[in-house]
Amino acid sequence: MATAAAIQIGIPDAYLQLSPAEWTERITAAKAALGERLLILGHHYQKDEVIQFADLTGDSFKLARLAAENRTAEYIVFCGVHFMAETADILTGDHQRVILPDLNAGCSMADMANPDEVEECWQLVQETFGDTTIPITYVNSAAVLKAFCGQRGGAVCTSSNARKILDWAFHNGDRVLFFPDEHLGRNTALAMGLADRELVVYNQRTASFEWLPGQSPEDVRVILWKGFCSVHQRFQPAQVQALRDQYPGIRVIVHPECNHDVVAAADQFGSTEYIISQIEAAPAGTVWAIGTEVNLVHRLAKQHPEQTILSLNPIVCPCTTMSRISPYHLTWALESLRRGEVVNQISVPNAIAVWAKRALDTMLTIA
Repeated sequence: MATAAAIQIGIPDAYLQLSPAEWTERITAAKAALGERLLILGHHYQKDEVIQFADLTGDSFKLARLAAENRTAEYIVFCGVHFMAETADILTGDHQRVILPDLNAGCSMADMANPDEVEECWQLVQETFGDTTIPITYVNSAAVLKAFCGQRGGAVCTSSNARKILDWAFHNGDRVLFFPDEHLGRNTALAMGLADRELVVYNQRTASFEWLPGQSPEDVRVILWKGFCSVHQRFQPAQVQALRDQYPGIRVIVHPECNHDVVAAADQFGSTEYIISQIEAAPAGTVWAIGTEVNLVHRLAKQHPEQTILSLNPIVCPCTTMSRISPYHLTWALESLRRGEVVNQISVPNAIAVWAKRALDTMLTIA
């Protein structure tokens, strides 16, 4: 059973020698043999060569809900990253086992907040603002940090429901500690009408707040963690303007993990599922620039040839950790299950899972 610190050991060399035709045949055969005992979940950022085998696809929020709703599959193979597999384990039944094909598929943003740092921040928050702060963690975080929020009356959020979760938090406290993504927190708060001076950044590297000139604790309603997504940080306002110059009338839609100046320059922003829904509803002839992970952008362009769909950044922006899930690892994991051997099981200790589930249940309820 794997923990967050587990490292993927090498898989048999024979798997790495498989041709696309061979791994396609073997994955298909393993799926057929396992039947309803198996459910493969695939995040939208996966490569096409992996996502084609997913039974269900979605963003973090949708996949969490799908995992929670399924009570049939004995094995849930998660083609995503570690925190997603942890979430699935927390939300599924005791009779179900969650497998991550490559344990090295992590999330750099999730790694930007660890329990010791969050505890240190929480102590300073209590000293500075009193005890009326609600902790909210983005779903891109370790299970232990979801438990941290659950124990303290907080919740988990996704980019799909961050605004609703912040509304809920403001009804239960005076302010919010939002981690680990500074940009989702900032973009959501500003869209709700909060002013810049009502936000303060906590820098975990210096264990201190980054106050604005003249700002005081009484001004603050949202405390933002200094974390980010490396993919979405590669989008810049200049790219928005360059494409507007090249394609008059282009629509620009970006993910809320982007910097606020990119979000402000775009026409729309929203979660991965929101982006997909906007493209699917758009009329033929529409021209779009999308600021999110490139595997999804390319897939949408293939699925909607009646539109012109471009990546906001002309230089490819893949999620390298998400891309660690390969057809070779998927073949190995499925064939191991077919032999009765469970590999790379993700299992969250019950002491953590109980409190993490409380925070996740709030996330799922406030959809």
